[in-house]
Amino acid sequence: MKVFNTKNIIKLLAVLFIAITVVSCQRDGSAAEDDLPQEDLTNIILKVRDISPGSTATAIPYNYSMGAGGAQSIKLEDGKTYEVIAEFKNGNDDATQEIRDAKDEHFLVFNFPNSDIVLTRTDDATSTRADGKRVGLKTEWVVNKAIKNPAATSQLIFTLYHEPATVSEDSQASGNGIIFGKQTGGETDAQANYNIIN
Repeated sequence: MKVFNTKNIIKLLAVLFIAITVVSCQRDGSAAEDDLPQEDLTNIILKVRDISPGSTATAIPYNYSMGAGGAQSIKLEDGKTYEVIAEFKNGNDDATQEIRDAKDEHFLVFNFPNSDIVLTRTDDATSTRADGKRVGLKTEWVVNKAIKNPAATSQLIFTLYHEPATVSEDSQASGNGIIFGKQTGGETDAQANYNIIN
């Protein structure tokens, strides 16, 4: 008896062809498809470094674990200026480059509901969209008042949007604080809540 007769080989090739076709069709590369699905992100890390005159501080990483609950506390001092770099992880893998590669499809919004912080986007060309809007992977924060109302919680609500219809770097009032950036449409790729303390 022949194990590899012509009929068996043809059947095997047909199965392989179908399998390859199914795999290759799973992602058609359409613009509507998210290149960085929310379920692929496990951590958001904000690296915060005091860059006030005379400071020699190193960056402190604040690591928000998706789905783990709880909010890390970012320590900010009134009157100080900070450089903040955002990184995204999928397990041990850095997913930040995927956002840079698809920068025209992403935008970050920073909401400080109980703080007087002036945020400036300082992205370089690698994270500046074709429309001239900066994604927000690198920012500078001037802290006038980390906590405006001591009776309320001061937070950063940090949101990564995928394929918003429109984006703006403008700011607007948010409760007792300010939201930096706004968008219409799109989907939330990731959101992290950090407490602000001083």
